[in-house]
Amino acid sequence: MRLHRLDITAFGPFGAAQSVDFDALSAAGLFLLHGPTGAGKTSVLDAVCYALYGSVPGARQSGQGTHLRSDHAEPGTRTEVRLELTVAGRRLEITRQPPWERPKKRGTGTTLDKAQTWLREYDAVRGAWKDLSRSHNEIGEEITQLLGMSREQFCQVVLLPQGDFARFLRADAEARGKLLGRLFDTRRFADVEKRLADRRRATEARLREGDTALLADAHRMQQAAGDAMELPGHTPGDPGLAVAVLAAAAVARSAARERLTVAHCGLTAAESAHTRAQEELASARELARLQQRFTEARERAARLAGRDGEHEEERARMERGRKAETVAPALELREDAERTHRRAVRAEEDARRALPGDQADSGAPGLAAAARRAAEELGSLASARRAEHRLTELLAERAGLDREERADEDAAREADAWLDGWEPARAALQARIDSAQEAASRAESLAARRDPARRRLEAARRRDRLTSEAAAAERRALDAGQHAQDLRGRWLDLKEQRLTGIAAELAAHLTDGAPCAVCGATEHPAPARKDAGHVDRDAEQRAFDAHQEAERDHVARTRNSTELRAALDAVTTEVGDTPADHIAAETGALEREFEQARRDASALHPAHEELRRAEGEREQRLQARQRSAVRAAARLTRRDTLDREQGTLEAELTQARGTAESVAARAAQLERLAAVLTEAADTARTAEEAAVRLKEADARLADAAYRAGFDTPGAAADALLDPAAHRALQHRLDAWQSEEAAVRAALAEPETAAASRQAPADVSAAQERALAAERRLRGAASARDAAQRATTELDRLSARAEDGARSLAPLREEYDRVARLAALAAGTSADNERRMRLESYVLAARLEQVAAAATARLRLMSAGRYTLVHSDDRSGRGRSGLGLHVVDAWTGRERDTATLSGGETFFASLALALGLADVVTDEAGGVRLDTLFIDEGFGSLDDQTLDEVLDVLDSLRERDRSVGIVSHVGDLRRRIHAQLEVVKDRTGSSLRRRGV
Repeated sequence: MRLHRLDITAFGPFGAAQSVDFDALSAAGLFLLHGPTGAGKTSVLDAVCYALYGSVPGARQSGQGTHLRSDHAEPGTRTEVRLELTVAGRRLEITRQPPWERPKKRGTGTTLDKAQTWLREYDAVRGAWKDLSRSHNEIGEEITQLLGMSREQFCQVVLLPQGDFARFLRADAEARGKLLGRLFDTRRFADVEKRLADRRRATEARLREGDTALLADAHRMQQAAGDAMELPGHTPGDPGLAVAVLAAAAVARSAARERLTVAHCGLTAAESAHTRAQEELASARELARLQQRFTEARERAARLAGRDGEHEEERARMERGRKAETVAPALELREDAERTHRRAVRAEEDARRALPGDQADSGAPGLAAAARRAAEELGSLASARRAEHRLTELLAERAGLDREERADEDAAREADAWLDGWEPARAALQARIDSAQEAASRAESLAARRDPARRRLEAARRRDRLTSEAAAAERRALDAGQHAQDLRGRWLDLKEQRLTGIAAELAAHLTDGAPCAVCGATEHPAPARKDAGHVDRDAEQRAFDAHQEAERDHVARTRNSTELRAALDAVTTEVGDTPADHIAAETGALEREFEQARRDASALHPAHEELRRAEGEREQRLQARQRSAVRAAARLTRRDTLDREQGTLEAELTQARGTAESVAARAAQLERLAAVLTEAADTARTAEEAAVRLKEADARLADAAYRAGFDTPGAAADALLDPAAHRALQHRLDAWQSEEAAVRAALAEPETAAASRQAPADVSAAQERALAAERRLRGAASARDAAQRATTELDRLSARAEDGARSLAPLREEYDRVARLAALAAGTSADNERRMRLESYVLAARLEQVAAAATARLRLMSAGRYTLVHSDDRSGRGRSGLGLHVVDAWTGRERDTATLSGGETFFASLALALGLADVVTDEAGGVRLDTLFIDEGFGSLDDQTLDEVLDVLDSLRERDRSVGIVSHVGDLRRRIHAQLEVVKDRTGSSLRRRGV
C-alpha cells in the first residue's frame, strides 16, 4: 500500500481545504510530520484512517458524525476527506463526507445531509478515472479485502502508536494476551477450547444419562427377580457399571427360568385334578336332574287327574259358545235398533217441552205448518230492521259530533298555551346553534394541526424503532465481519499448511524416469510423503469458498446496517431528538381538544333540526286552530238534519216492534219459535221410523235363535262368549292338552325311569370337590403366570440393558478421547507439561515470531546490546507462555523489560511495533506496506541513540518504502529534511511542506 495524495476540507482543526502530497514527501524515504501540541498532527493520520475505513482510530473511533467537522469551517463548507493510494497494483481514490448539518436553502434553521462515499479507480489504458461504487458497505468491504487488515490491525501496523507498545512491553501476560489476540484474531482457538469443554460436558452428561438408565433397568430387574438378584455397588459414570449390571441380570434370569419350570409342573397336575372333579360334578348333576324330572312328572299327572270334571265342563261351554256365534249378528242388529229408538224418543220429548202450550199435542204435520207461518212473519220485519240500524248510526253520529266538539276545544286551548311560549323557546334554540357553530370553527382549526402532529409522532416512533434496529444491524455486521475474519484465518492456516506440505503433493505425481517439475531430475531417490494432516487443494478451496461466502454475508449485513443508519438519519432530521413520549403527550392533548370541539359541534345539526321542527309545529298549530273554527260551524248544520231524520225513524219502529222492546227482539222471538217448531216436527218423524225398525229386528232375532237350537233369544245371548272369555277358555283347553302330552312323554323316557330306580345323587359333595380343585388350579396358574411375567420382564430388561451397554461403549470411548483433548487444550492435562492453554500456545508462537522480528531492529538501535526473547514461564497466577524479557549482551542475563530506561523503552517498543507490524502483515496475506507512520516518543532519546534509531528507520526505505515520523522534537527537524509542518492559528490549522 502506498499513499499518493490526501485532501482535507473542514476536518478536525483544519477549517479550510488542505492537501498533502505523499509522493513528494516519500521521495526522500523518511519524512517528518511536526507542529506544536494541539496543532493537528494526529488529525492527519485520523484523516487517512477515516478515508480508508470510515472511522478514526483509538478513542476517537466513535466519530462518524458531525463532530469530525472543524469548528473553524464556514457554515456553507462541507467536511470532506479524499485519499489517493495504490494497493494490490490498483490506483484508487476514496472520497468520504460525514453527515453534515447545513443551513437550510429556504427559511431559517438547519437540515442534516446524509454521509456520502465515492470510490474511483484510475484506468491507465484510457488515462482517466472511472467510478466504481457509492455504497458505504461495498467500498468498506473492497478496501478491507485489498488491504487484508481490519481497522484495528491497520492502526497497529501502519500508524504505529508508540504509547500502546510501551505499555505492551511492560504489561503482564494477561494484558499482552488481549492485544495479541485482537491483532492475530485467535478467538477461534479459544472457541476450540470452549467447544472441546462443551463437548466433554455434553458427552459426560449423555454417558451419565445412559448409566442412570442402566441402573434404573437394574432396579426394575431386582423388583422382577425378588431376592434372586443383588444390585451392583456402582454409580453413574463408573467404568465397570455395565459389566456388573449384565452379570447380575444373568444370575437373575437363570433363577427365574428354574421357578418357571417348577410352576409349569404344578399347573399340569392341578389341571388333571380339576378335570376329574368337573366330570364327577357333571355326572352327579345329571342324575339329580333326571330323578327330579321323574318326581315332577308323577306330581303333574296327579294334578291332571284331579281336574277331569272341570275340563269336561269347559269343553261343553266352548261348544255352546260356537253355536251362539251364529245368532250374534241378529243380536247386534236388535241392540242397535233398540238404542236408536230410545234416542229418538228422548229427542222428541225434549223438543216438545220447548213448544208453546197450544202446540204441545200436535202431530208432525201440524208442527211443520206452524213453523212455516213463523218464518213468513219473520221475513216481513226486514224493513224495520234497516230503520232500526239507521237510527243506531244516527245516534252514534250525534255522539261523534259531540266528541269532536270537545276535542276541538281541548286542541284550541293547548295551541294557545304553546303559542304563548314560542318566542322564549326560539331564542334558546338560536343560542344553541350559535354555540355549536363556534365549536365547529374551533374543530376545523384543530383538525388542520392534528395530521402534522400525528406524522411527527409516527416519525418519532419510527426513529426509536430504527435506533434499535440499526444497533442490532451493526452488531450483526460486526459479528459477520468477525466470522469472515475467522474463516479467512482458517483459510490462511490451511493455505500455509498446504504450502508447507506442497513438496509431498508434488511428489505424489512423480514417476520413475519422468523429470521432476521442480528440479528436472529423472531419479527420485527419496520423494516426500504426505503426513496425516496434509491439506490438499480441495480442502484449501473449500475453506476459501467458505471465507468468500462469509465475506458476502458481511457485505450484505454491512449494507443493511448502513441503510438503516441512513433511514435513521433521515427520520432524525425530520423529528429531531424530542422524546416520543413528549410528542405523544402533546398529540394526545391536541386529539382530546379536537374530540371535545367535535362533540360540541355535533350539536349544530340537531339544534337546526329542532328549530325547523319547532317552526313547523307553530305553523301546524295555527292552521289547526283555524280548521277547528270551520268545523264548529259545520257541526251546527249537521245537528239540525240529524234531529229531523231521528223523529221519522222512531215513529216507524214503534209500529214494527209491537210488544217487544225492539225490532231485533221481535225478530229473535220469531226465529226461536220457527226453530223450535221445525225441530219438534223432525224429531217426531224420526221416533216413528225408529219404532218400525225395532219391531223388524225382534222378528229376525227370534228366527235365528230357533234355527241355532236355542229355546229363546235370551238363552242364545247367555251362551255367547265375548272375545276375551273365548280366548281365555281356549287357552285353558290347549294348556290341558299340552300338559297331558308332556307328562306322558316324561314318564315314558328310559333314562328318567332308570334314574328313579337309583340312589339319590349327592351334588353338594361333588361340588365341594370341584371347588377345591378349581382353587388349586387358579393358584397354580397364578404362580405360573407370575413366573412367566418375571422371566419375560427379566429377558426384556436384560436385552435392553445389553443394548444400552453396547450403545454406551462408543460413547464412553468418545468421552475418554474428548476429555483428554479438552484437558490438553485447557492446560489441565498431565500431557501438557507447561499447563498452557491452546490459545496461549498459539499466542506464544506469534509472540516468538514478533520477538524475533523485533530483535533484528532492536540490536541495531541498541548497538547490539539488547535482544527480545519470549518466555513460557508462568507469571504468578497469570497466563503462561506470554512472557517477554530482554537479554542484555553486556551482562549476559535476562531481565524484565520494566528495568529499561525511558529511551531504551522507546526504541525497544519501536522495535517491537515494527516487528509486530511485519508479523501481522504476513498474517494478513503478505500485503506490501510502502507507507508507515510512527507517532511520537523520540524526545526520550539521546543523540547517539537517536541516530541509531533513525538509521534503522531509514533502512525501512528499502524497496521504495517510505516512513513518516510524527513528532514535535526539534532535533528531528535538523536531521530529517522532508517535512510536513502543521501550523496552528485562531482561524484553524494549516499544512505547510518543507524541504521537498
